Amino acid sequence: MDINETFSHEDFYNRTVKEMLPDEQPREKLMNYGASALSDAELLAILLRTGTKKLNVLETSKALLNHFGGLHQLVKREWKEIRIIPGIASVKAVTLEAAFELARRIQVAGLGEEIQFTSPDQVASFFGPKLRHLNHEEFYIAFLNNKKVMTGFHKISSGSSNATIVEPGEVFRQAVINKANSIVLIHNHPSGITKISAADKNLTTRIVESGKLLGIGVDDHVIIAGYEYVSFRDEELLK
Repeated sequence: MDINETFSHEDFYNRTVKEMLPDEQPREKLMNYGASALSDAELLAILLRTGTKKLNVLETSKALLNHFGGLHQLVKREWKEIRIIPGIASVKAVTLEAAFELARRIQVAGLGEEIQFTSPDQVASFFGPKLRHLNHEEFYIAFLNNKKVMTGFHKISSGSSNATIVEPGEVFRQAVINKANSIVLIHNHPSGITKISAADKNLTTRIVESGKLLGIGVDDHVIIAGYEYVSFRDEELLK
């Protein structure tokens, strides 16, 4: 959506927040009815605090959501992208990116300090918040001890919207450095499609075969696709 079109929308009316009824003002509405009663735009307005001469803070929040296509798309953006919106300077853009990152970390924090990977659902719960909103592929490996507790993880590569380059040698260099008993492979599909590609299968086979030579097993390869995931082990693609 063109930025000029976003900010010339005739529905916007330059009324300050203070001129609104108490029940329309985001902060007051939250205090009276709780955060769950607020719309996405109202919650963003509280973080942004102020608007511009042309648009109040609530209208600025609505324009921000309209420009990026909703909250689901907005959370994928870095602060440098967000600040191109009129009324969103660097400080506000950084505040939003920090809030989005905190939300992702809160999801992971609920898993506890000792994270055990005995199922793909546990893997997706940990890595989903990190990967589901990205617009490019990233490939991670998780290091496990003999009790399947994760001792650490490492990002192997970052690529384009539909591919990333992964070398099995680098995967196991990191696994050896981190004294992994076994590893789990994780990457994302920015398309949101869970289908396992031929390239995914070929890469996984190469990594599994390399691991056999070093005595380091590959417990699973989990692909995050939005809020869904697919597991090589569940699909019986790991021998």
